[in-house]
Order: sequence, then structure tokens, then C-alpha cells
Amino acid sequence: MDYRILGRTGVDVSPLCLGTMMFGPWGNQDVDDSIRVIHRALDAGINFVDTADVYSAGASEEIVGRALQGRRDDVVLATKFFMPMGEGPNRSGGSRKWIMSEVENSLRRLGTDYIDLYQVHRPSVTTDVEETLGALTDLVRQGKVRYIGSSSYSGSQIVEAQVAARDHHLSRFVTEQPPYSILVRGIEEDVLPTTQRHGMGTLTYSPLAGGWLSGKWRKDSAPTPTSAARPTARFDMTSAANQRKLEIVDALAQVADEAGISLIHLAIAFVINHPGVTAAIIGPRTMEQLDSQLPAVDVRLTDEILDRIDHLVPPGVTVNPDDNSYGGATLVPSALRRNQGGN
Repeated sequence: MDYRILGRTGVDVSPLCLGTMMFGPWGNQDVDDSIRVIHRALDAGINFVDTADVYSAGASEEIVGRALQGRRDDVVLATKFFMPMGEGPNRSGGSRKWIMSEVENSLRRLGTDYIDLYQVHRPSVTTDVEETLGALTDLVRQGKVRYIGSSSYSGSQIVEAQVAARDHHLSRFVTEQPPYSILVRGIEEDVLPTTQRHGMGTLTYSPLAGGWLSGKWRKDSAPTPTSAARPTARFDMTSAANQRKLEIVDALAQVADEAGISLIHLAIAFVINHPGVTAAIIGPRTMEQLDSQLPAVDVRLTDEILDRIDHLVPPGVTVNPDDNSYGGATLVPSALRRNQGGN
């Protein structure tokens, strides 16, 4: 497996990053099987693992910690904070109070004394970015965190954080983690050019668009998913936007067939072949799913295939705007026409 430099850090990472959201009660509840999947990914050459405190209320971090025993130093380990962890105030967000508390919890669950990449899971509208960066800078200086990153920031929020770090002599975000797939191309318009301009690594999540590009749902036999974890607007098969997605998936399946590859390989290769993308986060729940995704790392798409994809979904376009889960409330279509000042 060929490795890539993570932004300007000098750290080598695999172009596939193992996302572990589906290990634990949210997905695979068999701990031993989840560990076997992680070991299979490491044995295949993946050296980049991403998790978050909120995944299965900490169980994912615990599973990752167990899986990395004896192999910790060979892995670039990333986790995230921000989402609510339990009841009561001050158990979420980007405040110094929460960061300093939650990093200790993540270190304990992961069974490690350092985190390679500690990421803010979402931007905060109630916390100054200088506060968040200041706390994270202290963690870097203490050796508990090697690098810091953001997730689901808009282009302007990325720039704001970079400027704040420069002006206040704080550690800067070296990575951004946005959603990106053939069906969700919004970041091509602003986020990807911004991360490239600032020399950041870009770790994209949901290359299969939440399962849409796995071949699971097709136009002629697509039931509406019933999982409570799936936002209704994103998976309501009766909506016009999602009907259009089903049409596109059928057309993409034909493109993949004619290229002699699977739809899954087409989707993942599309992401990791973008020059602005460092790694695509894959999130298998089972060994079968992992094995179906690993070969995508060796797939190269021709200009003809890329042109056909662009014809179906033009650059910068997200087919269903409800799939744009970055930038906070500012990018929700309804918010664009309302006063954000609270009047």
C-alpha cells in the first residue's frame, strides 16, 4: 500500500483510514469479531484508525484500545470530541473545561497515553475558536496529543481557525474531516480548495454516502431504511432528491460494470483519487464489508470514467442538500434566508 503525507506533518498514513463507528452497540456488538476486523485492516496495510468518544457512548474507543494492544506505535490513532457524553451541562462542546476532562476519558478508554490526532467533531457557535485552540495547544505541549484537527467545518470556519492560531501563537488544525462522495460533492466548491491552500490533510468520511453507493438500495427495489440512527430526510425514499439519487446509483452501477469494477470500488476510488484528499474513512461493520472495500485502494479511474461521473453529478454538487453535514447551521438551506442574529 502506498502511503501519503498527512498535510504538512511529515506523518505517513494509508489512503484508507479505518473508521470504527460501527464497532460496539451502534453496529457490531461482538467485541472479539470487531477486534478481528481491526486486525485484518492493520494486516492489510492500513495504519490510520479513526474513532470518537460518542461512538457507542465510548465503547468504540474501548474496542479500538483493546485491538491496538501491542501495535499502538505502528498506528496513527485519531479520535474526536464535542458531541454530548451523558446527561447534564458541560459534557459536550469545545470549551476548555470539557476538553481537559474528556481527553482523559478518551485516553483511558483507548488504553494509551497519547492521541496522534485529536479532532473537534463539529464547529461550535457558542465557543470562541481561540478557547478551543488554546486548550488543545496545552494538550499538545503536555504530550497527550500530537496533532489537532477539525471535522465538518465550512471553508470560512477553517480559515477563521487558521488565522486565530497564527495570531495567538496556538497550535493549528492540521487536518479537516468532511463528508465526501460521488453523491455529496459540496466540499469541492470551497472546503477542499481551502484545506489545500492551508496545507491541511483532508480525511473524508462516508465515501459510500451512508450506504447509498454500496449497491444496497436500487431504484427497482429500494425500501425506506427504518434504522432510528438514520435521519429521515436523508433516507426517505419518497423524496424527489432521493429518487434522483437512486437513478444516479443505477447509472453509476452501469459505469462500474463497464469498467470491470464494483460500485463500491468505483465510489471509494473516486474519493481517494482526488488530489486534495489524503485518506477516505471507510466504516465496515463486518469482515465481509471490509474485504469488499480494501481492493479500492489499487483502483485508478480513467478520465473517461471521471467525465461520466461528472455528467451524472457535476463537481461541487450535492444531490440531496440534507446530506451536507458540515459548517453547522449556517449551511442549512432554511438558515440562509433567516437572520442569524437572534432577532
